[in-house]
Amino acid sequence: MTDRLRPHLDHLRDAARQARSIAELFDVMWEQDRNEGPPPFIRVSQLRVMNIVDREDGIRMRALTRLLGAARPSVCRLVDRLQALGFVERRPWPDSGREVLLTLTPSGRRHLAQLRERREELLLEALATMPARQRTAMTEGLAHLQSALADQPMLRLAPEDAPLISVAQGQARSA
Repeated sequence: MTDRLRPHLDHLRDAARQARSIAELFDVMWEQDRNEGPPPFIRVSQLRVMNIVDREDGIRMRALTRLLGAARPSVCRLVDRLQALGFVERRPWPDSGREVLLTLTPSGRRHLAQLRERREELLLEALATMPARQRTAMTEGLAHLQSALADQPMLRLAPEDAPLISVAQGQARSA
């Protein structure tokens, strides 16, 4: 490595460490607040499933399993629990009775919205202590980080895993 590239890599490493450290603080803050949020309490792993199903409405079970990097039986149990709470709905994939399509129920969407609102309120307290210029810079930086993360192959669906809703919308647009 050349000496010219070193400051650039050090800067990237510092940014990565800072982002990791913030993610760890979020984990602690969310865990401490879990009993204050709207009932019923759902585990972090279940919330992760809800977030993915919300983002990828109409996702196939196999795609969810791949995105979580978990074993199919474990993901099935997570979905079973969320379905029992009335937060997730399973439907057969129209072209194949063997595949399962997942969507959030209206109740699941409400619960997720309440939880997100609660978390935003907690963040507002910290953000209010920052100077406006720093908040603006942080907002811009986080938007770019979110975009860069969304481009990571491990966080994207494969074309064959596209949610049914997205597939139907794409077919309607191309017609």
